[in-house]
Amino acid sequence: MRRGRNGSGIIGWILSALVVGAIGFVAFSPKFEREDPVLKLSHDGYWNFKDPIHVNVEDASGLKSFKATLATAHDEWVVVDDNTPSAEKKRVFDILPPKGVRRVEAESVTLTIEATDNSLWGMFTGNTVKEELTLVIDQRRPVLSIIANSYKIQKGGSAIVIFKAEDPHMQSLNIETNYGKTFIAQPFVKKGYYASLLAWPVQSENFSATVVARDKAGNETRSVIPIRLKDHVYRTSNIELSDAFLDGKIAQLANEYQQTVGVDDRLEQFRIINEKVRADNEKVIHDITSKVSNKMITDFNPAPFYPLVNGQKVADFGDHRIYSYKGQENISQAYHMGLDLASVHNGPIRASNGGITVFSQPNGIYGNLPIIDHGFGLFTLYGHCSEVHVQEHDPVAAGQEIAKTGLSGYAMGDHLHFGILVQGIEVRPEEWMDTKWISDNITSVIDNAKQFMNQQ
Repeated sequence: MRRGRNGSGIIGWILSALVVGAIGFVAFSPKFEREDPVLKLSHDGYWNFKDPIHVNVEDASGLKSFKATLATAHDEWVVVDDNTPSAEKKRVFDILPPKGVRRVEAESVTLTIEATDNSLWGMFTGNTVKEELTLVIDQRRPVLSIIANSYKIQKGGSAIVIFKAEDPHMQSLNIETNYGKTFIAQPFVKKGYYASLLAWPVQSENFSATVVARDKAGNETRSVIPIRLKDHVYRTSNIELSDAFLDGKIAQLANEYQQTVGVDDRLEQFRIINEKVRADNEKVIHDITSKVSNKMITDFNPAPFYPLVNGQKVADFGDHRIYSYKGQENISQAYHMGLDLASVHNGPIRASNGGITVFSQPNGIYGNLPIIDHGFGLFTLYGHCSEVHVQEHDPVAAGQEIAKTGLSGYAMGDHLHFGILVQGIEVRPEEWMDTKWISDNITSVIDNAKQFMNQQ
């Protein structure tokens, strides 16, 4: 009898251990995971009843089934019914309109999605998620028309476009270019009208720009800006590096910049400064000058820019500089993206137009560098200053002295590096220094657009 009681105790202990082990297995085994599948949709509230809605499904145990149904007040369609188990942790399903149905009279449809995973949880039935989403049906493209633009644009230069765009569900209005830049349009004068400055970079061989209006349902209207292209040949300068330059200015800068730490070779120091440091500095400039306000602009009538009284040009905008050293050709290359002006030592630099100071710090090869936002995506910068008299966020008035010329940064003589940018793209300062060019290409276009708008 005693052995029997001991035997029963051992068996009970074993059974208890098995039960605990089974519970532990169920609790911690990946096969019994308890998380519902996670759904992510590419559309949020609107659909053009044409483009596919992408549904991303994620689950640690994979997917056993997926079903999607579209329904209106009078109709219902099963558009996806996949019962093929898959061990993939991530899957994508495309929701398309029912075959043969191109339009619906209803203003909205209800999308119901049900997904079950491969988990053995829930008495081996798995975890199921069910979601319903009401989608507004919008099958009309935005209304878009260009009402005015500059007649021509020169390589390295600027232009303007003004257009009308309407859609009750508008999501974005941009100008897309052939070289990858997207310009942001600002509201202009009154509701439904927009405008933007444009720029053709020196480095791009061609130029085209298209206004693109997209609504929340994915409908899109595109309109090519009818602008004439005018080529401009920029100088290519072959420059021989001297030992005095490498041992002087480059050695000095190499001791200042983080990018040249541990580099002793003089030519490599030059390459890094001319290419890597320059690129890092230009990224700062481009990021700052790419920002455009979303506030309505009612007028834009800038005066010609003359930052340095009696300033003489000492280097051109767009100059393609190719460097060599003692028979070694093409050591490095760079484009000079501003106009160099010189007058007197520590000459006063004045703002020709009002604006807001958006940057006022040393910036590598540009030295002490104030940047002014003049509105409408137009910015000016002033490099190599010896003194800067404005700080970030300071308002600037036309005629105000903002800095003095100098030798800071990558400068061999006292001068001003004057740059103008349109939404982060460097453009020819000479255009914005020319009263007639501003009138013919910018302000007269604005006046013509206003006349048209007043007649509507």
